[in-house]
Amino acid sequence: MKKEDTPKQEEERADARPPFRHVKAYENLDFLNSPVARTIRVHCEMLEPYYRLYPYSIRKTIVFFGSARTLPKADAEEALERERRKVAELPLTEAERKLRIAVAERNVANAHYYEEARKLARDLTQWSKEYFSKPGDRYYICSGGGPGIMEAANRGAFEAGGKSLGLGISLPFEQHPNPFITPELDFEFRYFFIRKYWFLYLAHALIAFPGGYGTMDELFEMLTLIQTRKTPKKIPIVLFGREFWEKLINFEVFVELGYISPEDLSLFRYFDKAEEAREYIIREVTTGMVEDEKIPGNIGSEDALHPHHLDLRRTHGGMRKNI
Repeated sequence: MKKEDTPKQEEERADARPPFRHVKAYENLDFLNSPVARTIRVHCEMLEPYYRLYPYSIRKTIVFFGSARTLPKADAEEALERERRKVAELPLTEAERKLRIAVAERNVANAHYYEEARKLARDLTQWSKEYFSKPGDRYYICSGGGPGIMEAANRGAFEAGGKSLGLGISLPFEQHPNPFITPELDFEFRYFFIRKYWFLYLAHALIAFPGGYGTMDELFEMLTLIQTRKTPKKIPIVLFGREFWEKLINFEVFVELGYISPEDLSLFRYFDKAEEAREYIIREVTTGMVEDEKIPGNIGSEDALHPHHLDLRRTHGGMRKNI
């Protein structure tokens, strides 16, 4: 028969237990990061960006997609020279030497995309600042927040003295946000689908530079949503680098085989120069400006239908705090 503890032993046992701290559900990180709270995390990623954007009156963006691997021209050229010196010193076969040099030369050849993206973002930011006096009327550069073409876009906006957004994503491998994003507009998402929602929700123009799977995923999702009229906005799409895109995807075959309509080819335009893309985008967004402002629920419209819009107006005005 088990002997019962004396009152003193019970007291000692109670003292040995770690103190219990009452934690509110919304402060319990173990709970919030659990599978049970997935819907809460989704709601947070849907609402928190709006909460952060509202004080800056950011309603319209020009989105840049493209490879994270594209280097600035100076960096690519420096890396090529460094690789040439290195392969001369290492015990490599001739085939290995040629391969390493070829990769470095390819990076130099692709570097012009970085410089064109940088120039295009800089020119569009400068135009927006000069053309629109109110911050809420301006167009802001938005990227995926990483290196490569994304960095070039944020860098161009930074050089023009403008704010820009970075919609980053948490990945299994380490990837830091580029240093040219406006700090208060630097976001990190857990879920790709919500990140893409925010790309489209704010977008008034999309510019896709050469890239890999991520770029293709983003581009085709946007094309699909625009084609199926899931967004009422008129959004011009630029495919930058005609040679790359025509070599990669034969869009005409989609039409020939009846998988898309001929008019679907008008959803995008090819450009090879920043100056030409700039003129096209400015013409398109200014032509559709009045129409877009009338869209109910658009973040740029005064008659937005989302219920959290009203809450945020009061919250940032000093009301509804600590509810």
